[in-house]
Amino acid sequence: MIEFKQSPKSLCIFRLSAIGDVTHILPVIHTLKKVWPETKITWVIGQVEYELVKTLPDVEFILFNKSAGWRAFMELRRQLKGRQFEILLMMQAALRASIASLFIPARYKLGFDRQRAIDFQWLFSNQKINGNHRVRVLDSYFQFLQALGIEEKVYTWDLPVSESDQHFAVEVLGGKRCAVINPCSSARSNNWRNWDKNRYAEIVDYLHSRGLQVLITGGPSRSEMNFCQSIIDLCQSSPNNMAGQTTLGQLLALLGAAELVIAPDTGPAHMATIVDTPVIGLFASSNPARTGPYKSQDILVNCYAQALLKYNHKTPEQARWGERVRHPEVMDLIGVDAVKQAIDRLLT
Repeated sequence: MIEFKQSPKSLCIFRLSAIGDVTHILPVIHTLKKVWPETKITWVIGQVEYELVKTLPDVEFILFNKSAGWRAFMELRRQLKGRQFEILLMMQAALRASIASLFIPARYKLGFDRQRAIDFQWLFSNQKINGNHRVRVLDSYFQFLQALGIEEKVYTWDLPVSESDQHFAVEVLGGKRCAVINPCSSARSNNWRNWDKNRYAEIVDYLHSRGLQVLITGGPSRSEMNFCQSIIDLCQSSPNNMAGQTTLGQLLALLGAAELVIAPDTGPAHMATIVDTPVIGLFASSNPARTGPYKSQDILVNCYAQALLKYNHKTPEQARWGERVRHPEVMDLIGVDAVKQAIDRLLT
């Protein structure tokens, strides 16, 4: 444990991405603000992710352009020239993040313990966290604060939504009750976290029968927009296609206006946590006990244990923490009726 007789003057958080992980930083920052109100907080963050959290008050943001290659490291060094932080929280265990830490001057560079410090992160830090490894992602971030002697945990995600984004949501919804379906997870090789488009379409029509306007949301990539459109083409009702049509701030406002959100393991599911909207998470490929939306564990549809046994031949106790089930049919374990039942529980 690193002990401080008084609150440090400066602290830097390094977490570039992804959207879900970035949302988990918010309770950490609110805890720091409460316990060390005099400490100046700086956050090195990715450019896309900054668009979500830029309204967070009393935090200095330094943008890191991941697509700029080596120039991003040179720009980071330029921005931090002549500065010295007392603490750097290395909350991203990846080689690029570890290299970037070399350009962030800090007395204490606190990283993950060796079991979790992938890509040799332990070589770049001079202090390590410890504690139970089989915890949710957010709780692993709180272990960074425990290493600083902070035991308090403020489970608050407060993030101001701009007036313009709120106005956007009002215009889109026109006063109608709504549900949001964000059907896509990140497009990566062997990801297999997306549910079947025919089943999504059936759920869209079911929500419509329950009196809810349905918004289909998603990112601007061609594959994601095509998938969203394929769902709409199968619907008997007429959901509103918002895929690729919103900024992250506008999406947050829409999520805040919804009565419920349906999504696989993806960033917008965690964005809904910020605005206290319940999430029916669809989990089979990944473990919701580790990565599920924090406030919605009791309403998500969880087939992870079944998937582990069927495809990996393990129980959750036998599997390593966070082990993925990588099979193209894994999400087919989630039935339409289970999702309808979750909707009914929420709406009644």
